[in-house]
Amino acid sequence: MSALPITQLFDPSDPVFRAHEGGKLGVHATSDLRDAADLSLLYTPGVAQVSRAIAADPTLAAVYTSRRNTVAVVSDGTAVLGLGDVGPLAAMPVMEGKAVLFKHFADVDAVPVCMQTGTVEEIVDAVVRIAPTYGGINLEDISAPRCFEIERRLQARLDIPVFHDDQHGTAIVALAALLGAVRVVDKDLAALTVVVSGAGAAGVAVSRILLAAGVEDVVVVDSRGVLGPDRVDLVPHKQQLRDLTNPRGVTGSIGDALCAADVLIGVSGGTVAERDLLRMAPRAIIFALANPDPEVHPVVAARFAEVVATGRSDFPNQINNVLAFPGIFRGALDSGARRITEEMKLAAAYAIADLVDAPTADRIVPSVFDDRVAPAVAAAVAGQVTGRVAGHVVGPVTASSC
Repeated sequence: MSALPITQLFDPSDPVFRAHEGGKLGVHATSDLRDAADLSLLYTPGVAQVSRAIAADPTLAAVYTSRRNTVAVVSDGTAVLGLGDVGPLAAMPVMEGKAVLFKHFADVDAVPVCMQTGTVEEIVDAVVRIAPTYGGINLEDISAPRCFEIERRLQARLDIPVFHDDQHGTAIVALAALLGAVRVVDKDLAALTVVVSGAGAAGVAVSRILLAAGVEDVVVVDSRGVLGPDRVDLVPHKQQLRDLTNPRGVTGSIGDALCAADVLIGVSGGTVAERDLLRMAPRAIIFALANPDPEVHPVVAARFAEVVATGRSDFPNQINNVLAFPGIFRGALDSGARRITEEMKLAAAYAIADLVDAPTADRIVPSVFDDRVAPAVAAAVAGQVTGRVAGHVVGPVTASSC
């Protein structure tokens, strides 16, 4: 957390604070309560009939309660934005903002659930206990490597979609952007050499979705260098990633990895030196996605790459998870999906990419305010459940979450 005194952190006259005053969410009723007749229908005695029916057939909860359209945005505040472990109270403004995006872009009702938890077991048990209220679980801002195990265990214990957006939302939009970028630089996706800087939640998911999409040469770098055959000091999720990637057995630093590389995808929050970028192949692609401070400033990256993308809104080609997660859950809820599969993620990425008919260096993904995005993603996701798949047919995928 910041060491600045509170007087420098907090200014109630600042428009940012004024926009957040009182929180960003409220509760509204979907049925009118006008008189005693309405009261008897919405509450006692009429409500008892619905409760009895659901007790006899639990699937009716998806028809007669708000569960059918409600997602829990779950965080313990251990990895919030670039702030780190700020705790559940400080995570609340972010989760409220996430809920606003869910509602605005896909009409999904999302509820922030910020927990004071410590162990994997605590947060898994807590989410399982509250799950009957929700139609899906969006995990958010939970530190790695705990996030991998939390997601895996929840997927095993729940029959509703569980989606860690820091991993998979980032990966989906990064792949969509890469599909557009390769059209600009006239390169083949399968033949690319891609360097992923960062082996945390986003780095793992980005690497896996690229492999699932057919990229054959992915090299991952963490703060100590390339995940190569010489690295025997790795935690389990990095060991798995090393074994899946780096077919040429590259070792050394990020500069070694970038030698003749076509693509750099930064999801680390670190920095990449200009001397290393000089080693990239002609017509290179750089996605520097750390926010607000990219691994390479976009102006600098443009000296070395033909296509540049960031996580920021003040430069072209913003790689923003909001292109993915609202439509992902809209499609999952509408189709009755019990989990978000690898095929759904790939289908979502292709659906986003397909909305840009003629990509240019400054436009490889649609705007986050393009009202076609969420419906297209939702349709692609739902199509994987119903079998009504239009456009790109996504076959079985062997890659899975850690």
